Amino acid sequence: MADAPALRIGFIGTGIMGGPMARRLAEAGFAVAAWNRSLAKTAALRPFGVVPATSPREAAGNADVLLCMLSSGPVCDEVIFGKSGAAEALRPGATVLVMSSIAPKEAREQAMKAAALGLGYVDAPVSGGEKGAKGGTLAIMAGGSAEAVERLGPVFAPLGHATHVGPAGSGSLAKLCNQLIVATTIGAVSEALLLAEQGGADPARVREALLGGFADSTILRQHGLRMVTGDFAPGGPAKYQIKDTGAALDAAASLGLDLPLAATVDRLFRSLVEHGGADLDHSALILELKRANGLAGERNGFSAGSPAVSGDSGGFPVADPANTRMAAEPSP
Repeated sequence: MADAPALRIGFIGTGIMGGPMARRLAEAGFAVAAWNRSLAKTAALRPFGVVPATSPREAAGNADVLLCMLSSGPVCDEVIFGKSGAAEALRPGATVLVMSSIAPKEAREQAMKAAALGLGYVDAPVSGGEKGAKGGTLAIMAGGSAEAVERLGPVFAPLGHATHVGPAGSGSLAKLCNQLIVATTIGAVSEALLLAEQGGADPARVREALLGGFADSTILRQHGLRMVTGDFAPGGPAKYQIKDTGAALDAAASLGLDLPLAATVDRLFRSLVEHGGADLDHSALILELKRANGLAGERNGFSAGSPAVSGDSGGFPVADPANTRMAAEPSP
C-alpha cells in the first residue's frame, strides 16, 4: 500500500458520524472522495478538502480504501457489492473497510465477497458517538487479518484508537458487546434517575453525587446529563439501538446463549420506538419508562427546559425539521 498521505479513500456515508470522520481524514492529508444520499452533506465537507462524488462508484474510483459508514449491513452490502457496486471501481488489491455497525455474519459474508474480487476486507465498527467522531477519539474494533488491520493503521490514526480483535466478523461482534453494555447501562441510569425523581430527590443532583464513585460511567456522565436536561436530539437514534440489540440477541441465539438483560432492554427500546421515539437519542429510554409508569403527562425530562410535546407523539418530543441534528441522516 502507498505511503499514508498518498492514500486515496472512497468514503460512503457522511451522516452524523461519517461526516466528521471524512473531514478528519481529509485534514490528515488523505485524498478523500465522499458520497452520501443527501449530496448537500458531502458538499458541506468540500471546504475541508473532501471531494464530493455523485455516486458510490465515483467515490470508489481507483481508491486504495473504500470506507463505508452506512446505517446497516444490507445497505452496505447493496452499495458495495450490489449491481454496479462501488467495489467494482476500486483498484486491484484495495481494501474494503466497513465501519458501520453490522451483524458478524454479514461481515463474514462481505469478507468472502471482497476476497472473490481480489480485495482485502476489514470490519471495524466504532464507539464514541458524534463527540468521538469529531474529536478523533473513537474506539475502533477491527476484525480481519493482522496484516490488513496493520496496513490500515494510518487511516485509523486520525479517527481514534484501533484494536485488532480477531478475524473478519470479530469487529462487528465486539461492537455488539459494546452495544449491550451501552444499552443496559442506559436502562440502569434511566431507572435510577426516575427512582430518584419519584422518590423526591433532585435527579440532577443525584447524578452529580454519583460521579466519581463506582456507579460513574460515560453513560452516566453524557446520557445521564441528557436525561436530566431533556436533550434528546439524536447522537445515537433509538431506531438504530434496536438494530444492534436485536443483532446481539440473534448472535447469542446462534450460540445457544440466553441473555436475559439484553432481551429486557431490547424490549424496552422497541417499545420506545413503537411509541414515537424512533428518531430520539437512545438516552430517551427514560421517556419510555415514564410512559410505562403512567408518567408520560409530566415533563419529558427532569428540567423545565425539556423539549415541548406536540401532536399525537405518544408523549415524546417531536423532531423540529429546522433542527439539523434531528434532520441529519444518522450513522451508527
